[in-house]
Amino acid sequence: MTSDPIWQPLVEELARWQRADRKAELWLRDDDAVDPTPALDRLLDLTGAFAVPVTLAVVPAPTDGKLVVLLDKAPHAMVAIHGWAHRNHAPEDQKKQELGAHRPREAVLDDLARGLSRVTGLHGARAVPMLVPPWNRIDTGALSDLGSIGFTALSVFGPPKPAPLAVINSNVDIMDWHATRACHDHGLLVQAIIAQLQHAFDGGEPVGLLTHHLVHDESAWLFLERLFTVTARTEASAWLPISTLIERSAGK
Repeated sequence: MTSDPIWQPLVEELARWQRADRKAELWLRDDDAVDPTPALDRLLDLTGAFAVPVTLAVVPAPTDGKLVVLLDKAPHAMVAIHGWAHRNHAPEDQKKQELGAHRPREAVLDDLARGLSRVTGLHGARAVPMLVPPWNRIDTGALSDLGSIGFTALSVFGPPKPAPLAVINSNVDIMDWHATRACHDHGLLVQAIIAQLQHAFDGGEPVGLLTHHLVHDESAWLFLERLFTVTARTEASAWLPISTLIERSAGK
């Protein structure tokens, strides 16, 4: 693995962290969980084998106790709230949004409050009060109200922007949504992770890997396995549970 020219730059970057006696921090968010599926089984088996904590963004409206039963066998998995029904309310000529300004804010907040209540009721302590907006989009005007309905954290994609609650974003998406709708080129993903690690070395955010188990091709699964293998071979990396990141943000 370390001789693979694609992965060698990441090995070298992690060695830099090792020499500095520091740990490179990563975390994993996987979106659109609803029911047990072979793909979700595969994700839980893979992350479990490498002791990688995973945060599942669960769609509240359609999910039920079947997912609870599955996750009872996966102590390394936690769940966040993925909107309400993952339903687009934006016009056809606009980017998809469930939590945009296309509906009264009261309706949006009511959906989110129901979603938090439902997921927490099903999953108990496994659920974290973090909102993951469908399509990573939410009306910024609604952010100030999220705390009043029980949310303590928000996770979208990209660099964090100021918000009235903790922002814990994913920043490396393994899927190429705009071109192939398959896994990105592995070399490009490795470079993206290295760039994020270099930013983190200078005080930036941890690497937040974003996956969507339902649409993974074999290349996506292979990428995850190889990434987990590389990070498992050094003491200079740590995959963090979302609860740790939320607690850390609350202490700032």
